[in-house]
Amino acid sequence: MKDFLKEIIADPVTGKNIVEVKSGDKYLLSSEESSYNIIDGVPILLPVQPIKNLSSGLHSQFNSDFDYQLHYQEDARQFDYFKKEESAAGKEETRRLHQTIINRIPKKANLILDMGCGNGWAAQYFLEKGKKVISVDISDKNPIKVLKNNPSENHVAIVADAYHLPFKKNSFDAVIASEIMEHVYDPKLFISKLGEVLKPEGKLIITTPYDEKIEYFLCVHCNKPTTRNAHLHSFSEKNIADFIPDEFAHYKTSHFSNKYMVRLRLNLLTSFLPFGLWKIKDSLINSIFKKPLRFLIELDKK
Repeated sequence: MKDFLKEIIADPVTGKNIVEVKSGDKYLLSSEESSYNIIDGVPILLPVQPIKNLSSGLHSQFNSDFDYQLHYQEDARQFDYFKKEESAAGKEETRRLHQTIINRIPKKANLILDMGCGNGWAAQYFLEKGKKVISVDISDKNPIKVLKNNPSENHVAIVADAYHLPFKKNSFDAVIASEIMEHVYDPKLFISKLGEVLKPEGKLIITTPYDEKIEYFLCVHCNKPTTRNAHLHSFSEKNIADFIPDEFAHYKTSHFSNKYMVRLRLNLLTSFLPFGLWKIKDSLINSIFKKPLRFLIELDKK
């Protein structure tokens, strides 16, 4: 186990100390109550007993069950998060999303948690800047591949659940949760749990789709309503205050990436612009045609 992980790792359920032990020809992570496997160098730090009855408002409305842990593990198996964006316009929009997040991370931040790491773009960028990064996802497929693609003494990948994070309180300088919160069953608790592992005066950066109209379809498997892309919530300036826990000193929001510019591929015309100029251009267009695709929440812990 890498030294910087030893300092902050904890049992995801009890919060007690956890250590690496040898069992036969393999290593495990162990606390007083539980042991956790390590697969291809990636600790699997999920609660031993599955957490049940964690339904979202949508599932309560339609009287349906939601095992979100199982759902997103299967999601990672069915969909390739490492597949390159096919359209040039989509690739450019994603690039600007990543630049926007990067621009909000404090220069002095040394240890960064990427919650819901996906294809590991954050690890790739910040490791090159000499930062320490912990890439976390609820699936095992994504973190294992992210670690393989980004081997470094400053990089750790972990399988964990955002509601049961395997870290001590006040561990990280910055936390990224990009395009995750719209999927979780309880957004306020999600933010609170990320805030617990953030250091005082640390920075939490969240992005989601902006003011999304949730579309429903009838599932061909269970004949119950389901949503496009498994999005359970929609966020904008109108409702975000309802989800901000008290442990944050203040927060601010912004929206960006104009829908028309992306759909009409006009964003390719400004792909040569440096980020600062692109941001001014994008803000101007969204002030005239308010159709942003992305919503960013920047929170500072007390």
